[in-house]
Amino acid sequence: MLVNAPHPVLACAAAIGAALQDVSDTEPAFMRTSEKADALLALSRLEVQLTALRMRIMAAADDVAADAGARDVAAWLAHESRDAPAACRADQHLAVGLDTQWVRLGTAVAEGSVNLAQARVIARALDELPGDLDPDLLVQAEEHLVEAAQEYRPDQLRLLGRRILDVIAPEVGEAEEAKQLAREEELAWESRSLTLARRGDGATRLSGLLPDAAATRLATYLDAFTSPRQHTAVVPQHRARGQAFIALLEHLDPAKLPAHGGDATTVMVTINHDALTRDLATAGLVGTDDKITAAQARRLACTAQIVPVVLGGRSEILDLGRTRRHFSRAQRKALRLRDKRCRGDGCTIPAAWTEAHHWKPWSKGGKTNLADGVLLCSHHHHRAHDPRYSTERMPNGDIRFHRRN
Repeated sequence: MLVNAPHPVLACAAAIGAALQDVSDTEPAFMRTSEKADALLALSRLEVQLTALRMRIMAAADDVAADAGARDVAAWLAHESRDAPAACRADQHLAVGLDTQWVRLGTAVAEGSVNLAQARVIARALDELPGDLDPDLLVQAEEHLVEAAQEYRPDQLRLLGRRILDVIAPEVGEAEEAKQLAREEELAWESRSLTLARRGDGATRLSGLLPDAAATRLATYLDAFTSPRQHTAVVPQHRARGQAFIALLEHLDPAKLPAHGGDATTVMVTINHDALTRDLATAGLVGTDDKITAAQARRLACTAQIVPVVLGGRSEILDLGRTRRHFSRAQRKALRLRDKRCRGDGCTIPAAWTEAHHWKPWSKGGKTNLADGVLLCSHHHHRAHDPRYSTERMPNGDIRFHRRN
């Protein structure tokens, strides 16, 4: 009897190490194609079995962590092997699950018939099943997913795992799906967020997390502004939606928003009277340090509830624009009946998605009447106030744009 004989697991590790050393200098390029194929499959199975053995040991190695004073075996292994802590912790979580809960799955992994990526997906799907589910159904779910792993990739198993109750117990699955959706909706609502981060270059990064239903509504509204039937190949979708979001904000009716500062939500733009008539000038947004161009201020003056505050040489208020400077609802209806669409030359954006534009800016004596109004989509409305472009009114009422040289 050999008193100092190594443990079979250590003997196995030594034998594997020696075998690997024996082939370390072998050049795979000289293998036949069939040999390479066989080797890849065989080594993949062995890799799964070897990892499964390591996980079995991890599941029983709390004493290793205790002896070293480590938080747990995952922390100890990550330190000693210089592996990623997150990867070791994921392995430990799966190891405990295979050892204590999902024994059939653990056996399949140990045999090499289920790989580790599949096992993680299956274990997670089983973990997410209701805690009060009939134990017999849990067994059926585990057996079905282990068997399905013979045919399906991890991404396919993930989809099957989410619907496993519909497969093994449809009457239970529908009720559980409703409960799961309610939980997801509640979590989505609780985790909603929106952040605005100034980049310092005139742009602000907007990022957020919305419930799926709200995000779908937003996408629907934005797609209406971007007009998917138009030339979508010209502008990438993310840029088109960015432009559509701006248009959406400009179409909001502040009169229907909550009171802000004792008044309906209103944006005021201040600009010097002389600057208002020049192209290369700036205006300020009241209450902020932000600046916009005079051309942008003139464009905003066409939009409802954007109040232009015109200042004299000593910053006295010479004129405080009122909403009467903007086209009324009745005038908007009349413009839609008359123009039918954006009057930018060749544009087919329907009237419902357009903005009313003063052909002659109010800053230059223009009047808010039908003769002086024209419907333009957001893209062409920006062009109309862009000093880099000149405009020409065509005999049919369309506006043609020319980039200045």
